Amino acid sequence: MKDRTSASPGPRVSGRSVLVVIPCLNEARHIEGLTLQLLEDAETIDAEIVIADGGSTDGTREIAQRLSQAHPRITFLENKRKIQSAALNQAVELHGRDDAFLIRVDAHCLYPAHYCQTLLQEQAKTGADSVVVSMIAEGETCFQRAVAAAQNTRLGNGGSAHRLVTSGRYADHGHHALMRVSAYRTVGGYDESFSHNEDAELDLRLGSAGFKIWLAGAAPIIYLPRRTPKSLLRQYFNYGMGRAKTLFKHGKRPKLRQSLPLGVAPAVVLAALAPLNPIFALPALAWAGLCLAYGAALGFRAKSFCAAMSGVAAIIMHFGWSAGFIWAASRLWLRRRNTKQSAALPVQGEFLAGQGRDGHPG
Repeated sequence: MKDRTSASPGPRVSGRSVLVVIPCLNEARHIEGLTLQLLEDAETIDAEIVIADGGSTDGTREIAQRLSQAHPRITFLENKRKIQSAALNQAVELHGRDDAFLIRVDAHCLYPAHYCQTLLQEQAKTGADSVVVSMIAEGETCFQRAVAAAQNTRLGNGGSAHRLVTSGRYADHGHHALMRVSAYRTVGGYDESFSHNEDAELDLRLGSAGFKIWLAGAAPIIYLPRRTPKSLLRQYFNYGMGRAKTLFKHGKRPKLRQSLPLGVAPAVVLAALAPLNPIFALPALAWAGLCLAYGAALGFRAKSFCAAMSGVAAIIMHFGWSAGFIWAASRLWLRRRNTKQSAALPVQGEFLAGQGRDGHPG
């Protein structure tokens, strides 16, 4: 670990040592400004910043290396596994074992001034083991603004608590921000078999172990949505897969707000049979019509054409999430069934069952 006293820090938060980790991949547009903003906090709270790059090809890697050479508090870390869960585990293992707190900062967001200090103040006030924050979407392009309008309402978030501004309360889940390193290590850190939904999965384990999660009213962050329909569809397909893996791993059932979108992909498939009988198209038409009407109402209220297109964004999001969930759930169910059947076989079955397990339910 680098010498943290070499950067002439300002007033420190007494008795605290903090590791700030930025897992990133192809974030050349944001990484330098974000890191320099966090550096101001780092000098006040005696923190080290680790930029964990997952193999960027857009110049992010070079920017991060340059920053680490110029500032003693900044470290560059090569994340060979690419995914965020691995980046954070590796950073804690190599740089954060002796720290009191881990702060996770995602590069695809905008953060308020003194973000890290605010998180530490919230933790000191509540004594929580994890402090999570609200995430509000904002867009630069018209498509991004359409996506943001959907994600900031029940049309796109289903009433998820951390997608709304809150006055502060205990919660089961939120956008990851600060965590006690001791709690993080007690539950084993992130599950590296998860490329998506790794935060919600970790929160389930924290809650089961008796750790408290505080959804802070202070320091909401700004999320920048995907810029194209294709990338948005891929993102929500992966989200759906991640949620299915989380529920299978912990033996949970989807909440109501998660169950409703599950019917979207089957409705679209059913609509393909409309040439045989038009009635088959009714479920998909009803869902799409509801999304478009909701989006139009949002646009009318905001007096924004882009916001009015939020219904189209919601259609993409719902379908991607539903298809990803069903795809992953089907594969997981088949794997579990085959494993049970193999385990029931004498002698040879033991060999087959051993070959079929990868060490993770997901």
